[in-house]
Amino acid sequence: MDEAVFLALISEHQGIIHKVCRLYRDIREDREDLFQEITFQLWKSHQTFKNESKISTWIYRIALNTAIASFRKKKHAIEYSPVLPDLADEQPDEELAIRQERLFNALKRLNDADKAIITLYLEDLSYQQIAEITGISENNVGVKLNRIKIKIKNFLNN
Repeated sequence: MDEAVFLALISEHQGIIHKVCRLYRDIREDREDLFQEITFQLWKSHQTFKNESKISTWIYRIALNTAIASFRKKKHAIEYSPVLPDLADEQPDEELAIRQERLFNALKRLNDADKAIITLYLEDLSYQQIAEITGISENNVGVKLNRIKIKIKNFLNN
């Protein structure tokens, strides 16, 4: 894969990388650094991609592994939003944004493995695809997703 093809691939799938960066980093500069690190890791490993899975599956695997590995190295502090404003006075778009931010903050409270699984699930990947990316069985994906959903519900209710 030459440089132009690689850059087109990154451009086409940058949404995947941005989502992973946002989930694992709170500060814009840290997200940018992680984006660069993921891109670098993709470049380093692109020759080993054998088209045995979807390109998006490969990108998710590299992105999540890079985010988790660099997160453990740096141990970034995660800051949570203070109490949310009263939703009654908000416009519908603002209410949706607040609900999305609450969900995102709940996702950040999960451990690394759970973050990876729920992120893939929210991207509408099948249990089979999630299993392939994470290296666990499809049945285990289902069990873990049920437990993760309960954790998220508890986070949102507290």
